[in-house]
Amino acid sequence: MSNRHLARAIAMQSLYEWDFYDGQKPVLEILERSLNDLGQKTEEQKFAKQIVEGFLEHREVIDNAIRTFAPDWPLEKITTVDRNILRIGTLELLFNFDIPSKVAINEAIELGKTFGGESSGKFINGVLGAVYRSQLAQGVTKDSDKPKEEKEKINL
Repeated sequence: MSNRHLARAIAMQSLYEWDFYDGQKPVLEILERSLNDLGQKTEEQKFAKQIVEGFLEHREVIDNAIRTFAPDWPLEKITTVDRNILRIGTLELLFNFDIPSKVAINEAIELGKTFGGESSGKFINGVLGAVYRSQLAQGVTKDSDKPKEEKEKINL
């Protein structure tokens, strides 16, 4: 398992625990404990913390995006695992311009396959695909999504 994938898994598990207890436990303390217990000395501890802090900073926008692109599923009815994987994927799509969109979606699908139910991967793919298509329709693109040749032309 790559370091970033492990960091995402630890962030997801921390958000899961926080969500399970209705936000009554401080999520950054949960993350710190999880990093100590599970992550040992992973090089991506900072990345896991950025995910959780990014979610806290943009929670309303992230949750509203999920509501918009999963209209048949009220946020509260989405399984806790899938909801928090969607939160991480949506965060990376909307706010992390260093991570290519396809990587963010693929990582979320893999987390869904590992931690979610039988149809989690397909559900997560559908919702995050809709978020991604919406970004494209609005003209929002990431440099990390551009082909290498196009990036080289821009830097000339």
